[in-house]
Amino acid sequence: MKLQMKGNWNEIKGKLKQKYGQLTDDDLAFADGKEDELLGRLQKRLGRTKDELRAEIEDM
Repeated sequence: MKLQMKGNWNEIKGKLKQKYGQLTDDDLAFADGKEDELLGRLQKRLGRTKDELRAEIEDM
């Protein structure tokens, strides 16, 4: 399932960094077609499931 993001990734990245202060720019590095890598890094850092993270990002 492809990650559907509304708006600009930089805006979403800023919101995630505000909500989760422990995230770094490396954690939030996003390359087209690399959604699973991004979600895997966030899952490891935040202890949440990929589905939870996907839903949160899509809602931003």
